[in-house]
Amino acid sequence: MKYCSNCGNELLDEAVVCVKCGSLTENYEKTEEKEESSTLVTATKVLMIISTVISGFYILPLAWCIPMTVSYFNKIKNKKPIGTGFKVCTLIFVSTISGILMLVDDKH
Repeated sequence: MKYCSNCGNELLDEAVVCVKCGSLTENYEKTEEKEESSTLVTATKVLMIISTVISGFYILPLAWCIPMTVSYFNKIKNKKPIGTGFKVCTLIFVSTISGILMLVDDKH
């Protein structure tokens, strides 16, 4: 069991709100962070795929976009950190919006 940081009331471990005082618990903050990060990852993946398909008309950029997109997917899947250099290269060479989303997402 844990206790409310506001009023000291005893809470269930999975509680999101204190039933006595109504203040939010740590579980709410963790849930909110996961949802935000998940949205950024999904948006980045979609934009990287779209950019790869669009750049398919140009053979040389496609040779750069596909490996970077696959690498990003693998790093997210394996929960590995993504370096700033990779994020900046994505910004410049693959998709400006995807690169910006990666730089904003400090969880990966």
